[in-house]
Amino acid sequence: MKKNDEIITTIQDMDFDGYGLSYVDNKMIKVKGVVAGQKAKVKIKRIKNDIAEANLIDIIEKSPLEHDDVCQHFGECGGCTYLNVNYNVQLKIKEGIVKKLLDEAGIDGYEFLGVEGSPNVFAYRNKMEYTFGKDNNGNLKLGLHKKGRFYDIVTTKDCRIVDNDFAKCIDLVLNYAEKYNLPVYNGKTHEGYLRHMVVRKAAKSGELLVNIVTTSQIYHDFLELVEILKRADFEGKLVGILHTINDSLSDAVICEKLIVLYGRDYFIEEILGLKFKISAFSFFQTNSKGAEKLYSIAREFAGDLSQKVVFDLYCGTGTIGIVMAPLAKKVIGIELIKEAVDAARENANLNRINNCVFIPGDVAQKLKEISESPDVVILDPPRPGVNPKAIMDVVNFDPETIVYVSCNPVSLVRDLKMLTQRQYKVEKVKCMDMFPHTYHVECVVLMTNVKNG
Repeated sequence: MKKNDEIITTIQDMDFDGYGLSYVDNKMIKVKGVVAGQKAKVKIKRIKNDIAEANLIDIIEKSPLEHDDVCQHFGECGGCTYLNVNYNVQLKIKEGIVKKLLDEAGIDGYEFLGVEGSPNVFAYRNKMEYTFGKDNNGNLKLGLHKKGRFYDIVTTKDCRIVDNDFAKCIDLVLNYAEKYNLPVYNGKTHEGYLRHMVVRKAAKSGELLVNIVTTSQIYHDFLELVEILKRADFEGKLVGILHTINDSLSDAVICEKLIVLYGRDYFIEEILGLKFKISAFSFFQTNSKGAEKLYSIAREFAGDLSQKVVFDLYCGTGTIGIVMAPLAKKVIGIELIKEAVDAARENANLNRINNCVFIPGDVAQKLKEISESPDVVILDPPRPGVNPKAIMDVVNFDPETIVYVSCNPVSLVRDLKMLTQRQYKVEKVKCMDMFPHTYHVECVVLMTNVKNG
């Protein structure tokens, strides 16, 4: 086997990050966009030691796991990997992947509680970032990137993971942009105007925000679009229409200037009876009802918090800390992004919670400056996991309990190994499926201090 070889192989197993695995000539072949049981034609793109990575060319035979009830964009859009797989089977796949990672890391002696399914299997997302583009015929597109293609866009009106209001926004904004022939931003030349549309909608209140993202290269007032959206027959309640100016070269949605065209620049979401003010650029779990389950698991794992001090590390906008606060003596949250800390403080005030302190700064550095000691530490880091220095600082605080909430099982397992080499033992692991039809899964881990056991 060598680079650029085209081979036909049967996918035998699944791995994290959406890879299917097969084995040929004593080598493992990793292929994205496939499921176990499929016979696929693939092209080898690189080989390192006994592992080869390949690109999918075609599916020769379907898997017994597959069904045909998919949206019209499936296979072209890169959004959903497992939409063609029964949901209960998806959960089994994710459960198996996480358990395998834990076993291979040598973590044992714990209770594995499987995976909790999302309350909503479809129309569960409260946020989507859509991109403007043009096809080869010059037709305007507004939707998600094509699978494996950075500059090509699919207009995703039939998307199953958002509700009908998202499709209405696509339709209305696309028709408006076509009417005025507004130029699309070109990521190669960095010329043009229309870049993105971000739609956010609260699951509980139904409040809807629409944000049009452009460059500053031309001036357009969007007054007519505002009236069109205000008259639209949305299922939810339109509370804000925004215009964001973004001249950065990055494809990410970056706010250099925010103009409120109508209403306000935030919506209110409710989690476990608590209200959260979510601004246009605030981080918030994209599956609101799934977040309720996730935080309930974390709260259950934390145990009796009465008269206990809780550290909420990588606290973001303070959701987990605020959920824990009514049951605890005190919550101290630390987050690198100052705007998120400001939002956390505002959300605590919104719920009349006065036993939370939120601190902006690097977790590893700020832990050195805190004189109080925690009884319980909540770790909810970004995908790369916890800074090793921060792990040692947590260990030095000697908390009774650590609850680790992770969006990346690979970095989670790495950090668990480091903690179990000290005085902590993994007691329970439970997965929460926040992202049906994708390969992503959240994990919640309970660890206890056994130094004096």
